[in-house]
Order: sequence, then C-alpha cells, then structure tokens
Amino acid sequence: MSNGLSQDCFAVLRQLRSIRRVVPSSVYQSLVVAFVLLRLDYGNATLAGLLACLLNRLQSVLNAAAQSIAGLRRSEHITDALPSFHWLRASERIKFKLAVIVCRALHSTAPHSLPVGSAALRRQSADETPRSPALVDFQSS
Repeated sequence: MSNGLSQDCFAVLRQLRSIRRVVPSSVYQSLVVAFVLLRLDYGNATLAGLLACLLNRLQSVLNAAAQSIAGLRRSEHITDALPSFHWLRASERIKFKLAVIVCRALHSTAPHSLPVGSAALRRQSADETPRSPALVDFQSS
C-alpha cells in the first residue's frame, strides 16, 4: 500500500516542480501540502505497524517535498531545512494520527463511523490493562 502511495506522491511532486518558478513560494508550499502531504496523511492511521523499509519510503517522500519547497538540490542535506517546516517524521505522523483518533473517541467527538470503537474505549477503565498487546508504542521515539 505505501509503495503505491509513495509512487503517487513522487509523481505529483514531479508535476508540481514544473510550476515552482512560476508561482510564489507560499503558493507552491500550499500546493505541495495540499497534494502531497494530505495524500500521505489521509488514512495514515492504517499504516500503524508498517515495516521500517516502507516507512523509509514515506519519509523519503516527505524529504523530497521539503527539498522541493526549500529549493535544495538532491546533493544538499535536508536536515537543516526540515525543522523550519514544523513537519513530523513519517512514523511520528502515524502515531499522532492514532492518538488524535483515540482522543476523539474518548471524548465522543469521533466521526459516526467509529461508534463501536469509541464505546469499547469508554467501557475500559483507566486502570484496567488491555487484553491484547498494544500495536503502537507511543512512548518510543
């Protein structure tokens, strides 16, 4: 799933690079966020527990998007530019999305497509240990 997703995102980035010099940088950044990052974020909660090699592909999409916005060449390092965008890494984006879904389910603000899951979360008390092992460890970095 993520391989096709990363290929789609790279294709969109290639198309957007053709207009990079024509539009203002703020417009270009908005286009990259709208067409690439939102595509990565849509349904990324289903990517929990993904293999590291597939997560690396998603991270390379984020790096390529940041390089494109910053106007860096492939040979230039992206690590200095990434903090300026305030973007989470691919694995952190997935964990954050899961945390938001759980929080919304606990506070009954989840979409109507999650009524069974939210009721199950409310029934489980805070001191009760879950019966199944956790799929995602939110404490690890």
